[in-house]
Amino acid sequence: RTLAEGAMVTRMAPSPTGFVHLGNLYVAFANERLAHQSGGVFFLRIEDTDDKREVEGAAEAVISSLSHFGLSFDEGVTPVGEAGGYGPYYQSLRGGIYQCFVKKLVSEGKAYPCFLTAEELERVRERQEAAKRTPGVYGEWAAHRHLSLEEVKARITSGEPYVVRFNADMTDAGLMDGVRVADAIRGELAMPPNPLDVVILKPNGLPTYHFAHVVDDHLMRTTHVMRGEEWLSSLPVHVALFRALGWEAPTYCHTTVLMKKEGEAKRKLSKRKDPELSLDYYRREGYHPAAVREYLLTILNSNFEEWRMENPGSPAEDFPFTLGKMSNSGILFDLDKLGDVSKECLLRIPAAELAGFLTEWARYAKPEAAVLLERDAGYLEKILDIGRSGEKPRKDLAYGAQILEFISYFYDELFRIEDDWPENVPTADVPALLSAYLEGYCHGDGQAEWFGRIRSMASAMGYAEKPKDFKKSPELYKGHVGDVSAVIRIALTGRRSSPDLWEIQQILGEERVRRRVEAAAARQG
Repeated sequence: RTLAEGAMVTRMAPSPTGFVHLGNLYVAFANERLAHQSGGVFFLRIEDTDDKREVEGAAEAVISSLSHFGLSFDEGVTPVGEAGGYGPYYQSLRGGIYQCFVKKLVSEGKAYPCFLTAEELERVRERQEAAKRTPGVYGEWAAHRHLSLEEVKARITSGEPYVVRFNADMTDAGLMDGVRVADAIRGELAMPPNPLDVVILKPNGLPTYHFAHVVDDHLMRTTHVMRGEEWLSSLPVHVALFRALGWEAPTYCHTTVLMKKEGEAKRKLSKRKDPELSLDYYRREGYHPAAVREYLLTILNSNFEEWRMENPGSPAEDFPFTLGKMSNSGILFDLDKLGDVSKECLLRIPAAELAGFLTEWARYAKPEAAVLLERDAGYLEKILDIGRSGEKPRKDLAYGAQILEFISYFYDELFRIEDDWPENVPTADVPALLSAYLEGYCHGDGQAEWFGRIRSMASAMGYAEKPKDFKKSPELYKGHVGDVSAVIRIALTGRRSSPDLWEIQQILGEERVRRRVEAAAARQG
């Protein structure tokens, strides 16, 4: 690669288990921002050396899920193969590469074949527990660390299964006094040295994560490795491996966990308990990708909201994302806050673009509704544009499922009467009011003229023209003009609450307005 000084090379390196979750997106988005705003490279590597956990099609699911949220890779695994000059990007295809470096370590006495069986390892563990010693293979428990070359050859030739272990007795690696690592999120970390002879090559010839990521991140020129805090305990092993191979380690960035509030307490988001952990939740609910990215920035960098207030019209990609502003303690993921961010974000999206998004979402999650939305794109655009202009634009819609429910009354196939008639309107008055409304209805009326007709009709049928008049002298009236308007609103939308009724009628069209009012009068009559 020919990159400018300071350009970062980051990666996403998931195991192909088939479950793409919010934490994956959180880390991937941070990696993408670091790479692209520095003029660097963001690549996808699939860590598929554990065939027991592999799920068919999982790599494609990762690419599809992240692509939906606007994240794309510059190199690595793609739906049609691999792109980039640092492959293969599937670890299962890199076996020969890993074995070359394992041989190097073995030849230098920094790794060795270990023939301990599962039964022998269990006996070692039992003795360590009895002696209150740290469990694992190390020191006196590393029975095969010093086998002669002849004995190793004989055991391998006889077909005895083995693993290759890293020799942790690395006094020349400068680790005896501990490990000091500058973490880009957590600052300088002081950790005890790694005491264990960890496995770096499994019996099937494939590496463990410890060894594979060290080799790959060096050869693929990764500058920054972002991963969860659960890997902190393994950091001394990884630092030792980099030093043993004579390589400089990338900058490590250990993120914190995503949490949710449960009563007064907080807990880690759970795959079993929390559907919102799955990325598919946001696709099925219909959150706009831009809104999800915007919310992630609010929890990735503590100063994003301040920046947004100062730059209300700027794309989120203009925000200068930094590692130094990332939290190193549990992050609260709040669906309500996501909703608030989404409402603001949707308001910045033109109605035509929003209509396209809603239709695309419906094809994915509500195919029966997609048929209706696709029927007339211009009609849908007008619906979505209601109340979005002016000094106080409406901000009450956050995601696709909510929007579809809210606008459903515009479509005859989804229209239904949901609310009861106003209490101040006698049941017998409903058909009379609706009939009178139709008699005086003129679709070409302006808003003021249209409402003037309603006031006159209300007065003629015993309702106050103004709510304050009814409040002042309730004994003189059946109700007020608001009650009459509510009858018309329910007839047209099925609800007592909706955006501006005159504007709704203009979108519905005269024929549909008359048909619905007539149907409501007939049902009540």
